Amino acid sequence: MLKHRGFPSRLTGTDAQFTIRRPAKKDIPELKARERYRDRRPADRRADEAFLAALYDYFGEEPFARGNLDAGRINWLFGREIVAAEDPFDPRSYDALLRLDMDVLRRNFPQVLQTAEDW
Repeated sequence: MLKHRGFPSRLTGTDAQFTIRRPAKKDIPELKARERYRDRRPADRRADEAFLAALYDYFGEEPFARGNLDAGRINWLFGREIVAAEDPFDPRSYDALLRLDMDVLRRNFPQVLQTAEDW
């Protein structure tokens, strides 16, 4: 499992996890899109926003390996802001390639790119 050194492990001051420490020994968690409802808690939305900002800051528009990125956090964004970057795609592989869908990211989380441009 590739470890993304320097990637934030969680959202500061919360339990929102961004990375995992060790690979699963048996069943690697599958990546699958989870439905996001409009009434999600503000803390969950902030965690999504911070995770996307970290991904954009770390990888930009380039494809990246799933590696030690938390499947639970990816699943909230998978199929929308985060998409498969290879075909065929293995949703249970730590080596699976992903990428940010910049059009969807701009539409759903414009503040992520505005913040990145301000740096």
